[in-house]
Amino acid sequence: MSRMIDLVRTSELSSHLMQAAARGALSVSSGEMIEILVHLATHNHVFGNQARLTLAGWDEKGCIAAASNPDTSAEVLAYFISPQNLRPVLLAPLLENPSVSSELLEPLAKKGSREVVKTFVNSHRVRTLPRVLDALKRNSNLSSAEATVISPTEVETAQAGETVPQAETEHAHGEQPSEDDEHVRTFLHEHAAEIQAEGNKPFQPLGGVHEEHEIAAEPALQDPAAAESPAPSSQDEKSAEQKEQPATPKPSAYKKPQSQPSDKRDSTLQKIAKLDVKGRIQLAMKGTKEERSLLVRDGTKLVALAVLESPKISDGEVEKIAGQKNVLEAVLRAIPLKRRYAKQYIIMRNLVFNPRTPMDVSLGLVKNLLVGDLKNLSGNKEVSETVRKLALRMFKQKLDSAGKR
Repeated sequence: MSRMIDLVRTSELSSHLMQAAARGALSVSSGEMIEILVHLATHNHVFGNQARLTLAGWDEKGCIAAASNPDTSAEVLAYFISPQNLRPVLLAPLLENPSVSSELLEPLAKKGSREVVKTFVNSHRVRTLPRVLDALKRNSNLSSAEATVISPTEVETAQAGETVPQAETEHAHGEQPSEDDEHVRTFLHEHAAEIQAEGNKPFQPLGGVHEEHEIAAEPALQDPAAAESPAPSSQDEKSAEQKEQPATPKPSAYKKPQSQPSDKRDSTLQKIAKLDVKGRIQLAMKGTKEERSLLVRDGTKLVALAVLESPKISDGEVEKIAGQKNVLEAVLRAIPLKRRYAKQYIIMRNLVFNPRTPMDVSLGLVKNLLVGDLKNLSGNKEVSETVRKLALRMFKQKLDSAGKR
């Protein structure tokens, strides 16, 4: 007798049953239901969105059981371990599952968030996978102490194939490199090939160069104090001039006019425009808040992502970025992968309400919203219909749960 998943793969089920499958409503085991949903989410254009929606809210225990089972299909394991679908709670069982290959783990080891790196370092199985360890060493979120644990005798230098003793890299000439500099060097080394491929690609911000400045300047044009001040009469002007003339200071005593925000911003733009990709990455990680606000909109993905890697960036800045429509989707996708930001409710809410956030990211975050935000989201015409439907469903569920108490 064929399993239900085999019938789904060969499209032998009726449309009614396929709809039930996409909703997770078939009478099969949890493991097979997950396999069916992953197949639909990956291969079926008609029921794929519904299947992804169902998977996003699937029972955590069932997902953990599938992630830790060596007999789980390769397709399911690949779906769970992919950065866009990964749930933090599933990472540890996936790392210990012998059916999850090094090829699947390498991308996550190389580019995973700080929390992901910690889970990799603590995994017993990862210590036995040289290729995964090699990728992990290139992750900018790996601390020097962790690097010692996974590679106690040597650390890699910026030149491919060359190694030096760890003590030598940390204490060359008796000086300890600053943490910021080390952070930048690690990022540049990790992405050396991509930086080279980008070449001298110029700064091209999404949404236009002066977009944010023009928005910020609007309130100044409508200053209430200026609007309410009566216009002086010509007689008043003359008398005022006569009073001021004797007290006119010498030219040498004139004060310098204060620089306007627009002048400062133009100066920053000129500075950024002169930099190549590598220079903009360094500025994104070590520069000022204003420089980061411009560079996060850079059309070059590596530069924009480098802003999130800056040790100086604040939670408030990330809150603003999470709600921006003039940033790359890759930036919005990277934010919830960092545990520091994933724990910030406002950041996660801003992401869900941002129509530019990739739908799979939004679907995974909707279930964490409060009732009031779920209600507002369900009526928000800017986000996708799929996200609105899930918000409405979660809103009703939470209302029902509150009513039963």
